[in-house]
Order: sequence, then C-alpha cells, then structure tokens
Amino acid sequence: MARRSRELTPDRSARHLFGSEVRRHRELAGMSLERLAEVVRYSRSHLSRIEVAEHMPPPDLAGRLDAAFGTDGHFERLYALARHEVHPDQYRRRMQLEAQARIIREYSGCFVPGLVQTEDYARAIFRSGGRKLTVSRIEELVAARMGRQALLRADSPPDLSIIIDEAVLRRPIGETDAWRGQLAELAAIVDTPTCIVQVLPFEHGEHGLLGGSLSLLTMDDGTTVAYEESITTGQLLEDPEIVGTCQRTYDLITAYALPPSDTAALIYTAMEELPS
Repeated sequence: MARRSRELTPDRSARHLFGSEVRRHRELAGMSLERLAEVVRYSRSHLSRIEVAEHMPPPDLAGRLDAAFGTDGHFERLYALARHEVHPDQYRRRMQLEAQARIIREYSGCFVPGLVQTEDYARAIFRSGGRKLTVSRIEELVAARMGRQALLRADSPPDLSIIIDEAVLRRPIGETDAWRGQLAELAAIVDTPTCIVQVLPFEHGEHGLLGGSLSLLTMDDGTTVAYEESITTGQLLEDPEIVGTCQRTYDLITAYALPPSDTAALIYTAMEELPS
C-alpha cells in the first residue's frame, strides 16, 4: 500500500509555502521523492522533511530545484523569504527538534538547563519570576519539564554536552536540601558515556553568550539548529550561516571551560559550602 502523503499548509509561513511548492512541482513533473533526490543530490528523507516544513531548506537546494524544474528563480525567491522568517511556533518546534536530536549542546549562564534539572529545582524556578502561577499550573510545568528528560533515559539517548557559567553554582536556588540535590545530580553526570558537564569560570571574563542561553540541536542527518533564550524571549535559528556563528561561539566557550574533573571538584566544593 502506498504511503499517504502528509497534508501541507502553505498558508502558515514562507517555509511551508516552499515545501508545498516543492511537492507541487515534483508531482507536476511526475517525479517521486527518490527520483528528485537523485537529481538534486539530497537524501529522500531530507527532501521529505523539507516538503512538510520540518526542516529549513539548505542554501544551495533552491538553485538545484529551479534547475530541476526549470522554474527560473522561483525557489530562490521563496528561499530568500523563508530564511529570514521566524518560525510560527518557535518553542513547540524547539521541543520537537530536541526530542529528535542526536547531539544536544547547551550553554546556560543563569540556571541549570531544563534537561538536567531536578523536580525541586524546577519547581523553585517556576515559583520565581513574579508570574503569579497557581500551584496546579506550577505542577503542570514541572511535570512537563521532567517529561522532557525521558529522552536521556531512552535505549539510544542523544549525546549531551552542557556548559554552565560559574554563576550557576554560586547562586543557590530553592531550599538548601533542594539545591544540594541539584548539585549532586550535576556531579553525577559530569562525565558519563553520553553526557559531559563543564563550568565556564569567572576568571575567563567576557564571552559571546553573556546574559543568555544557547541550545544547539543536531539531527541524525547532520542538520543543526540553534535556540537562543533570554529572560522573556526565545528564538529558533535555522539559517545555516547564523547557526554556524552560534556553533563557533559555543566552540570558543568550550575551549575556555574547565575540564569535567575540575568541574566536578568545583561542584563538590559548592556542596561542602552549604549549611548543614
């Protein structure tokens, strides 16, 4: 039985329009995804995800599509719109990509990243901020955050690399026991087969991610997207040039961060300094 094509929504965004136009011109030309993949030299799975707007088109694909379909710059013009467009549902899309990622790299300057937060730590974070959340809403948010962590317990979990600023260790969050529990959780995953945690020390000084956080998510086909977050906003970045700049910034921070052994020592020192 032939696989049913997923319904397209070209009115949602320029990215969705790009994908629907790929399918429309492909079907007009009587081409299967496999045949188009051979012509433009991209994998079938990659093209399939572009058609349904799950992936941002790579920069050179538009020209290859115009050449394949004889569309005289049509896809180049669509790509020019799509590459600068904000995804219509950034946070949900980020969560979807995180669940699919094979490599996750995180930097956080203010708090422990959500993927490795304990329940008590997450609860304290949600109670802060002046948002006047009800107890039930806070518990919903905590449950959702804990649910994200299931991917780390999967049979084939992603490789996770985390860099936190030293400030994260120096600012206790929640009650003392909750904070001690979070530090212990960090210490336990500093250097495992699938996780590395490093601290960027104060002595390094200024760097390119001061005041925010960054997530880099790499899919099984090698595609990488970035998600930048400040206090009140987050932005999903998929343009290859911009993502490349984010990766370079992360690489520089990695070079100046403490190795896992020194990171563990610093975490244990922070735990020892807590009141008994």
